[in-house]
Amino acid sequence: MAKRKHPGRPTRVGASSTSGRDRAGGYANGGQGRSPRDAGRVSVDPSLLFGRHAVLAALANPRRRVREILCSEEAAETVAAAIAGQSEERRAALPAPRVVDPADINALLGEGAVHQGVVVRGDPLPDTALEEVLDAAGPQAILMVLDQVTDPHNLGAVLRSAAAFGADGLIVQDRHTPQVTAVVAKAASGALDVTPLVRVTNLARALRTAQESGFWCVGLAEEGSDPLHSLDLSGRTALVMGAEGDGLRRLTRETCDQLVHLPTHAPIRSLNVSAAAAIALHHAAIAPSRKVG
Repeated sequence: MAKRKHPGRPTRVGASSTSGRDRAGGYANGGQGRSPRDAGRVSVDPSLLFGRHAVLAALANPRRRVREILCSEEAAETVAAAIAGQSEERRAALPAPRVVDPADINALLGEGAVHQGVVVRGDPLPDTALEEVLDAAGPQAILMVLDQVTDPHNLGAVLRSAAAFGADGLIVQDRHTPQVTAVVAKAASGALDVTPLVRVTNLARALRTAQESGFWCVGLAEEGSDPLHSLDLSGRTALVMGAEGDGLRRLTRETCDQLVHLPTHAPIRSLNVSAAAAIALHHAAIAPSRKVG
């Protein structure tokens, strides 16, 4: 298994031309070719969260201010049990649930929303600074970094995988990343209230800050010389994924300490970025110094 290079000054990896796979190392964003029906017909009101996993996670998160809880009669018992399981302080901060007809929820969220009879209206989570995540990170911390992934379903799916494999945060570039909406929260299946989402202005600068805190930044790209599975990802690790088509941008690639690729076979050379992220996160989570489960 390949050893990590000494975590001093990052090795600058030069750009190279693309070949048969796309420049994300075979990792496509999925926004290409995806039907826009869900994003177009489901409410994008950032104050709304729907679906049982997303709602129950919001109810349990003391950082989330919930202003209204709506549920169908069928879901009322689940919501009541979730609230009863919270601390006394959290219960006091939550509004009383209101039972409504599912048609009222449909009207609120729009056609196509799979809400499972529950929706909450609340304030967006407070911004999380990169320094907060780095200060709280332990010696085996994992960060996921997305370079201009623009599809909200993929953002939510990567958040879900990050939570499932114990990542300490998801770092994204603010300008070219979707805002958090009900679509993102539903795809994240509760992870939005579990895994810190850090929005930064300059991704390369954020990577350098992480490197100064002892993180080894591993970029997934077609031109990566080593396969991901050959790398020992023990220790503080940041996994960096690019967007569809263009993959990692030049400065992002050059800032990474090392580039690796996911081996794929013809004729299907590309993976959706959320699928590739899940593979990378799983590999990091089962590194010799970590345990999953």
